[in-house]
Amino acid sequence: MTVPLPRVVLPVAVTGMALLVICGFSAYTLDEIEQAVIVRFGEPRRAVTNPGLHFRMPFIDEVRRFERCTMAWDGAPEQIPTRGRQFISVDATARWRIVDPQAYMQSVRNESGAQSRLDDIIDSAVRDRVSSTELVEIVRSPDWKVDASELNRAGLGDKEKQLLQKTIEHGREQLEEDIRVAGQAGLADKFGIKLVDVRIKRINYVDTVRHEVFQRMKSERQRIAEQYRAEGEGRSEAILGQTEKEVALIRSEAQREAEIIRGKADADATNIYNSAYSADPEFFTFYRTLESYQTAIGSGTTMLLSTGSDYLKFLHRAESASPQP
Repeated sequence: MTVPLPRVVLPVAVTGMALLVICGFSAYTLDEIEQAVIVRFGEPRRAVTNPGLHFRMPFIDEVRRFERCTMAWDGAPEQIPTRGRQFISVDATARWRIVDPQAYMQSVRNESGAQSRLDDIIDSAVRDRVSSTELVEIVRSPDWKVDASELNRAGLGDKEKQLLQKTIEHGREQLEEDIRVAGQAGLADKFGIKLVDVRIKRINYVDTVRHEVFQRMKSERQRIAEQYRAEGEGRSEAILGQTEKEVALIRSEAQREAEIIRGKADADATNIYNSAYSADPEFFTFYRTLESYQTAIGSGTTMLLSTGSDYLKFLHRAESASPQP
């Protein structure tokens, strides 16, 4: 036997189901990295920036979600003349985030539109600031110091030393901050975008100037190398001259000592000869005469001497002293 349900139960159930469906379509959640704009009939109504559970008009309101986190912008390298008319290639990057999603949606609609707008604004700010700044201010920081002794050892010219020792008034950090401020002024409040920072990733000379710079650097290095070679040759000549001087001094001292030794030896020999001669003058005369015979008289030698010559007296004595047959 079937028990009929009360007539009130069915309408209540239908109403409850309808309420559940309506609540399901009206409730939505946002993460910590999200923010949203409620759009009604194509027109933005309000911005929602707090994460958590939120409600909307079901079937009428649309939730457009946007990022809360910081996003990156990368520009293409640009050829820009500096204040000193030096053409350089500048590659910049920036970080940005959405601070007013309703203004953001109304002005640029999505991220690709924002990137396109940032291309125009940041590139323009980079060109304006770089073209009004000296190159040395772009590549250096105010706290960058140069050691004068290092410059002297490098053998740089006065112009290069003066450039390296130039006082930096602003530097790259201030230049990047100026670019950020100028870019933010271009964005103003109507785009709902805030530039967190702007950084210059790379600075280089353009190709035409880079070749000239490299050639100048080569010439400068060659000049320094030639200077080092000349200094080395000068020191080599000085060392060789000092060596020759020391060698000549040593030889002179050796010759002087040799002459002294030779003189002492000759004096000793003379004393010995004198002593020998004084001991037996007759024998000494006989010995020296025999030595002269051995040197002067030989085969093929012709001498004209008288029979009474003293040179032959020892021969006469020998002949007279020999036994007669």
